[in-house]
Amino acid sequence: MLKRTRIQDLLGIEYPITQGGMAWVANANLAAAVSNGGGLGVVAAGSMPPELLDAEIKRVRKMTNKPFAVNIMLMSPTAEAAIEVVAENRVPIVTTGAGSPGKVIDRLKPLGTIVIPVIASVAHARRVERQGADAVIAEGIEAGGHVGEITTMVLVPQVVDAVDIPVIAAGGVADGRGVIAAFALGAEGVQVGTRFVCATESPAHEAYKEAIIKATDRSTVITGRTTGHPVRCIKNKLTKKFDELESKGASIEELEALGTGRLRAAVIEGDIEWGSVMAGQSAGMVKKIQPAAEIIKDLFSDAERVLRQMQSYLLNEK
Repeated sequence: MLKRTRIQDLLGIEYPITQGGMAWVANANLAAAVSNGGGLGVVAAGSMPPELLDAEIKRVRKMTNKPFAVNIMLMSPTAEAAIEVVAENRVPIVTTGAGSPGKVIDRLKPLGTIVIPVIASVAHARRVERQGADAVIAEGIEAGGHVGEITTMVLVPQVVDAVDIPVIAAGGVADGRGVIAAFALGAEGVQVGTRFVCATESPAHEAYKEAIIKATDRSTVITGRTTGHPVRCIKNKLTKKFDELESKGASIEELEALGTGRLRAAVIEGDIEWGSVMAGQSAGMVKKIQPAAEIIKDLFSDAERVLRQMQSYLLNEK
């Protein structure tokens, strides 16, 4: 059996797994399903108007009595409003991304909110620990959406060695092998995004889910490096256009104009040619659509199997 971790105790969850804060995908339905399944469900504030975020938080509370979180993307123009909505609703847990979480920690920690930033480097992890973060999500370049430059395999152990707070591993985790690998690297939990896109309760268009299921190991690419905000997506006409413009030295404004509204087009409208089909490299391991609770159970029953297999192998070696 896997040992209970500080992440489970900190968050009050059955399994040491959090759901990625994926804009347009991580709504109240998916968050509640993940929380009811024993993990930490997350509502992505994204660029939601405050009244919509308020409604989503209230919906989650009607659908589950388990812990849940809101993800605040700090580079969003609605981030300040999202912080206040979270404060007003006394949301128990917040994850943050794309920026320094200092203002989130200062505003929400005095209210008792647990704050867990997503980080992509050791320096960032150390900084947020000093600021008062309760844990960190160390996200490798394998992840979908906005990414850093370091792989999960080398980022996680270095972050674990650098901080005293618990570390959650993200990027490339889609089965029990990934869970055990994350624990072997020193993590005390995992964050899963791409596989939850294909949850039954996910609002993602069926075409989006099918694109993930059909993906292989080489189906994703990173676009927008020249903007300073690189994004991993499944290859399509949009990513090819990004590559073409970047190779010609297009301005940041031109690239941002190309990307505006493309995630919604993919998730909601099912445009998998000109939409931004954000997905991690783990897409090649996602094979079916299934309920979120079943995904969690599969991940951890598979992890137990992998652990037993490893123990048998090591004992035989002796």
